Order: sequence, then C-alpha cells, then structure tokens
Amino acid sequence: MLEYLRNAADKPLAKILIGILAFSFVGWGVAEWIFGGTASDTTLVRVGNSEITIQQFSMEKSRLLSEMSRDEQRETYADPVLSQALDTRALSNLTTQAMADERAADLGFVVSDAQIAREIRAFPEFQIDGQFSTYAFDTVLMNSGYTEAAFADVLRKQVLRGYTLGAMSVPVAVPEFAVRAVFDARYAEREIKYATVDFDDFDVETPTEEQLRAFYEQNPHVVPEQRTVSYVIVNADMDAPDEYDAAYERAIAVEDAIIGGETMADAADANGAKYVSLGTFDAGNRPVDELLTDNMMVRIFDMEQGLESELIETKKGFVIVRVDNVIPSHNAEFDKIHDELVDDWRRAEQRKQAYVRANELLVGLNENGELGGAKSVTVTRADGAPLELLSAAFSGEIGANSIVNGADSFYVLHIGAEVMPDVDDKKLAEIRDELEALGNNNITDDYNEFLSREYPVKVNEKVYNRFFAK
Repeated sequence: MLEYLRNAADKPLAKILIGILAFSFVGWGVAEWIFGGTASDTTLVRVGNSEITIQQFSMEKSRLLSEMSRDEQRETYADPVLSQALDTRALSNLTTQAMADERAADLGFVVSDAQIAREIRAFPEFQIDGQFSTYAFDTVLMNSGYTEAAFADVLRKQVLRGYTLGAMSVPVAVPEFAVRAVFDARYAEREIKYATVDFDDFDVETPTEEQLRAFYEQNPHVVPEQRTVSYVIVNADMDAPDEYDAAYERAIAVEDAIIGGETMADAADANGAKYVSLGTFDAGNRPVDELLTDNMMVRIFDMEQGLESELIETKKGFVIVRVDNVIPSHNAEFDKIHDELVDDWRRAEQRKQAYVRANELLVGLNENGELGGAKSVTVTRADGAPLELLSAAFSGEIGANSIVNGADSFYVLHIGAEVMPDVDDKKLAEIRDELEALGNNNITDDYNEFLSREYPVKVNEKVYNRFFAK
C-alpha cells in the first residue's frame, strides 16, 4: 500500500488516501491534546486511595432514580435544580461509602468467606420454604445483573461499613438533669403585664412638600427588577405514552419554528399549542399561573432578555419560556410614588409619637411600678400574647421592664414570676428521644469530619468538567 502511494503520489486517489491516513494520525494526537489525557480516564473523584468512576456514579444515580415515582423522575429530568441535587446526592453517597471502606481497611477489619456465605444464606430472597435455594440465588443474581463474585464483594463491603459505622447508631445516654432542664425551659410559663401603644391612636397632619421631599431623600423607594415574560405550552397527559410522544413532536415543531424566526404566538397557533403572555412582574409579585412554580421563577430570573428557554417538561405538558424584556431595579421617581410617600411619612410620624408615649409609660413603671392600662396574662412560649411579646417575655430576666417593638404598636412589658410545669412523663420521654437523636447526629457529623480529614476527597477536575460543566 505504501509503495503504491509513493509511486502514485500525484494521482487524485492517492492524495485522498494520504489525506485520510494523515488525518487519522493527527486526530489521535489532537484528541489527546484536547482532552489532556482524560479521554480514557473515568475517575471522577479520589477518596484517600480509592477511586470513584463515572460508571459507579451512573449506577448510583440510576439506583436513586429507581426509588422515585414516575412523576418524581420526570420532574427531576425537567428541572436543572433537582437534577443537580440528584447528582450531588449520588456523589455524596459514593464518597461516604468510600471513606468508610478506607477506614475499615486501615483498622484491619476482615470479613471471611464463611461469614459472607452465612449472610447470603440468611437473605429471604434466596430462600424457598425457609431454606436456602441455589436456584433462587442464581435467579435473583441473574435478574439483577450481578455475578456471584460481584455480589459477594458488595456484601463484604456492606458488612465492613457496618463494622466502621455501626457505633454511630448506638443511642447516646442523656443525663436526667439535661432532660428535665429542657422540659422546664420548653413548658414553663411566665406571668407578664403589658400595655399597648397603637400607632393609629395618634393623629398627624398632612406633610408639606418640603417635608415629603426630605423624607424621600432619606427613605429611597427601590423598584425591584421586573421582567416581561411569555410562554408556549403544548398541553398533554404526560402519563399517557402515546399522548406524551405526540406532544413532544409538536413541541419540537414549535421550537424549530421559533428558531426559524416565527413569533411565539404564530409558532404556537400553527402547531396547536397555547401562547400565554404573563405581562411584567417582579420576583416577589408573580402572576397567578400554575406554571410559575418556585423553580420556574428561579429559571426565569436567571435568563437573559430576548432569549427563549430550552424545551421544559412539566406535569401539564412541554413549555418554552421567553423573557421579552428586563427592567433593572431602580429608585422610584418622586412624582410616581407621591401618595405612597404621604402614607409612609404619616406612619413614621405616628410611630415617633407612639414611641414617646411608650417611654413615658416605661419611666412610670420603673419609678413607681405602675403601668396604666396594663393587661396581666400568663403566657407560654407559643401562646397568650402577640408573638413579639412572647419572644421578649422568655428572653428577658424575671422582673425586667422594657419596650417591645411590634408591627403596628409598641408594648411596654413587665416580666413577672415564672411558673414551672408539672411533670409529664410522656413529654419527658419525647424530649429524651429528641436529645438522643441530636447527640447521635452530632457524633455522626464529628466522625464524618474526621473521615474527611483522614481520607481527603479530591475531584478530578478534567473529568468532572467534561461531564458536568454547563
């Protein structure tokens, strides 16, 4: 072949063959250069001396997906936030398992073949009439895609992890005094006395233009970023395979028409879809539309002006969203919010006068123990008075006097005696369980921190970016 090419190098066919060969050799080098030696590297994360491969990650992700309902799977595929959360969960599971495996190896734990055999024989799935069945064992492994050696290896690692992490599941003994201290703090009551000074009790004049402009300068009104949004939806019963497929084809046709230059309204009309204009809104005041979930709002306010989203799969059908216009946040003009400024100025003046009156009541309370118009009540941490008062009543000291700031009023508060709760065995038992769980969680967190220090997690950036970089 090479001899032929040398003798006929000027012939057209030879030039084509030489070009093909040259490109193939260059291609190998270019691939190595482009991927930086990672074209065949599938190690995603290294944990100590262990490696987590892309294949392992994919298997763990598939396992987590198999535990979801069909609706949950569809929502995860359609929502980038949920999809990323699934990736994070799968990777977290694998790194935790790898750290436990590394720790078991360092501690010298060993699981014998005889123990693995006993574990296998104890599996109900491998038994018929209460006895281990080779037929059942082989059938289950074949259906699950495991070889006998691979299954034994998985089981061995599970037992080793149990050795390493088993101590974390042992309940932590909680001292009786700690249980009683929490019980007393949670269920104790307090006797309080308080007077309410409502802002609305004070009349104020209409502000002058000069006062209003001064107030405007001191209290700028920021208009949040607003977006004008529209979308096209191809409605479908997403649980019906035939309808799902037909809707997907129409959605692709709508998408192609938009890419081709048609308006969203025309593309929707031509393909039996629905066009909706949501108008202009900000993130805190969304229109009433079932499409505008929290996740969809995050997506909309991450998009650039004039761009359409990719095809989004929702429970109602396939959707394409467009951000038609973006109005950045800005200070509102004085004239446009004049009436609102008047109301705000009046409220601020009422608040000032109410605070003066509250201080007068507090001075009288401190000097002679009298609090005109006061109300005496016994409160718990959750009931008996306005929320602001409850918080102040249990955060302050017995006998203390103070002014408490409310949404529409000030409260002048005196904290009286504390009423200790009667013993309740059921509540004490619930608190003990709660404290034990909290203690176990703290120990588990500390142990995980220790494992992370002993067996550092290192991400293979080249492989990670190749598979996950957006």
